[in-house]
Amino acid sequence: MGGTAVPEGAPDRGAAIFDQLFARARRRRCVTHVEYVPARAGMRAPWPAWVDPVLIARLRAAGIDAPWIHQALAAEHAHSGRSVVLATGTASGKSLGYLMPVLSGLLAGPSARALYLAPTKALANDQLRAVRALNLTGVRAATYDGDTPASERDWVRAHATFVLTNPDMLNHAVLPYHRRWSVFLRGLRYVVVDECHGYRGVFGSHIAHVLRRLRRVAARYGSMPVFVLASATVSDPGRSAGLLTGLDVEVVEDDASPRGATRFVLYEPPLTDPWQPPVSSRPGPPCPAALQLAGPEASAPMPARQPAVSAVLESGPGGTGPTGLGDSSIHGHGGQVRRSASAEAADLLVDLVVDGVRTLAFVRSRRAAEAVAQSARRALSDVSEELAKRVAAYRAGYLPEERRELEADLRSGRLLGVAATNALELGVDVTGLDAAIITGYPGTLASLWQQAGRAGRDGQGAVVIMIARDDPLDTYLVHHQEALFGRPVEATVLDPDNPYVLGPHLECAAAELPLTEADFDLFGPAARVTVDDLVRRGRLRRRPTGWYWTHRHRPDVDIRGIGGPPVRIVEASTGRLLGTVDAAASHVTVHCGAVYLHQGSFYVVTEFDLDVAVAFVEAGTPGWTTSARDVTNIAVMDVARSRRVDEVELHLGMVEVSSRVVGYQRRQVVTGRVLGEEPLDLPPRHLRTRAVWYTVTDDLLAEAEIDEDDVPGAVHAAEHAAIGILPLFATCDRWDIGGVSTALHPDTGRATVFVYDGHPGGAGFAERGFLHGGPWLRATRDVIAACECVAGCPSCVHSPKCGNGNEPLDKPASHRLLAAVLRRLDPTGAGQDTRS
Repeated sequence: MGGTAVPEGAPDRGAAIFDQLFARARRRRCVTHVEYVPARAGMRAPWPAWVDPVLIARLRAAGIDAPWIHQALAAEHAHSGRSVVLATGTASGKSLGYLMPVLSGLLAGPSARALYLAPTKALANDQLRAVRALNLTGVRAATYDGDTPASERDWVRAHATFVLTNPDMLNHAVLPYHRRWSVFLRGLRYVVVDECHGYRGVFGSHIAHVLRRLRRVAARYGSMPVFVLASATVSDPGRSAGLLTGLDVEVVEDDASPRGATRFVLYEPPLTDPWQPPVSSRPGPPCPAALQLAGPEASAPMPARQPAVSAVLESGPGGTGPTGLGDSSIHGHGGQVRRSASAEAADLLVDLVVDGVRTLAFVRSRRAAEAVAQSARRALSDVSEELAKRVAAYRAGYLPEERRELEADLRSGRLLGVAATNALELGVDVTGLDAAIITGYPGTLASLWQQAGRAGRDGQGAVVIMIARDDPLDTYLVHHQEALFGRPVEATVLDPDNPYVLGPHLECAAAELPLTEADFDLFGPAARVTVDDLVRRGRLRRRPTGWYWTHRHRPDVDIRGIGGPPVRIVEASTGRLLGTVDAAASHVTVHCGAVYLHQGSFYVVTEFDLDVAVAFVEAGTPGWTTSARDVTNIAVMDVARSRRVDEVELHLGMVEVSSRVVGYQRRQVVTGRVLGEEPLDLPPRHLRTRAVWYTVTDDLLAEAEIDEDDVPGAVHAAEHAAIGILPLFATCDRWDIGGVSTALHPDTGRATVFVYDGHPGGAGFAERGFLHGGPWLRATRDVIAACECVAGCPSCVHSPKCGNGNEPLDKPASHRLLAAVLRRLDPTGAGQDTRS
């Protein structure tokens, strides 16, 4: 809460951990760089005079003698009625910055109320625990989320003075029923938006309108709450906070908290045994649901010149990243494979746990969390069964009671090692962690430092290890440390004027209270045009007193873009609910035949019923993981911006993407060797979004010495590498974007490479690619040129989830193609080639 002071003369525990962990020569050779982040002393400020003396006494009893300067400054802004964003580093005690004004205000007035919004249930429960630990009888704090029993919800609405919830509940359960919340809303003084840097892209745009709807409804009851936002270090936090809230926001970003020394290790797994060819495919288990879905739905074929080459849409949080310990082990590097990042993370976790080092290992997917934890437990059981019991996985999709138990065990120290998705990235206060393992670049520098900050929160020094996946961006970063340690943290990208976001929220707002002319300023410059369109479509009706919702049912909006209700995962033999998976990820994670991991146990999906959103599973030990494959087609809807230079055209515009899961691969656990491929027949999914694309003429292809037969492999390889590198220029990761490449696209008449946002209406990522077209493609070319492989590998042009199984790919031709493109688009930089 307050941030931990570094005791004078405290030993640098991180140095001892580092020396022990990297004592072996084999492991030292994998280290490409060690960044030493020195310890820093903190600077205190006196308690503000207005802070309740009882609160000060309780905080001092909790070990907080005085606030840090940034905490006091943010608290002063909020107490004075100015909305503020506190954007300082992880473990800098941001929570005290907002709790001082919030709790003092609640203690001063019995009618005062405060609302706390967290992106995850874990964070809200962690804050509730911290507030209740202060034992303030004048503060009635309670969570209000999907886990809150119906019997308690009435009490929360009527009696709680400090409600801790999430944007989903605010959108679905508070604003539509605001009359039930009238007492609370009438007294609303503060709104805390924690971890606000996570509200980016389309999700952030949705949250911006949820907050505007909250301001509008609160005003109806006579309150104008002060917003206090807490953020990790980001570029221009004031602008981001202003876009999020629609308010002028003060900025506090000078971090005065102390920090222990940290050794930040960049680590590239070693090359291992030569790759073995896939064994012949054998039939997978029958799937009645898949047979029932067979029908006329199919993606339209591309022109006859060459078939379209497509990359899978790789979805974001909780979704479909690498699926197990061997998923990154793909042919490359002169006939060898690079050991998967997940397998390396499991080994590092084992060694750290054996040495008694409390460690958190971040991985990219739910399945990888289970796989890493299971592998570590298996290895530790050879040393000590007790140690094996002190390792667990933590991820979204667990049942509430499972999450609470894991969080308690992590805080208490009973767990020594945890493999987690980014469900534990945000804010949960766990002191005493000595090391953090980051399995692959998490997509943004903000997330990287957020995950790294989980270690060393007690100020005693820590080790952070980022393990590179066999991926173009990760490979680039571990060999170009200046891109991680020499760059400012990126700005948060969101676009509240996105009509695919704005329209549904205007419908919700009209259903809550009739829209009036005065609301257009609140919802932004696109609001009036969007309202007119909703009237034209019959969604709203204009009356003399405003615009009204026209239907009996309430409008709904999917703020997380998960594509519908979650899919339940049920054990067929017992009926036991194991967990859930987002609808958007279900086609690739719980299709018939998919291997599902839960709490270290393997299950195989035997039936996937889309109509009732249930996947039935049976326990088993198949010895392989599964990875879905899909086919993607794309059509240009309109062009917003263009740049033409001789034989190259670069465009930004709207496209419609049709994706369909067509099969899956079975991969051997640990080695990642492909055992076979099975067909699937699932319905297509459609997405209208923004894309950036470039086209090249036949003359340019001739100049690049690319024959007609080699064009598909050239553009396909260039597309994969471009997707992997775009996160250097946009606040996204490769799971937020997708791509399609083709030797001849019907809408352009040329060889074309598309990269598109993986969210309806777009998220601003493609626009960044258009604006930084030259530098983006130059970095793409450079990572291809710098890779030591001959024909292509995951470090340069392979994609971990390519819809075409990484075929065809032509690495040398893709380099020549990009070099020719850059001679037109970016002639100054084109001569700076890193080819060795």
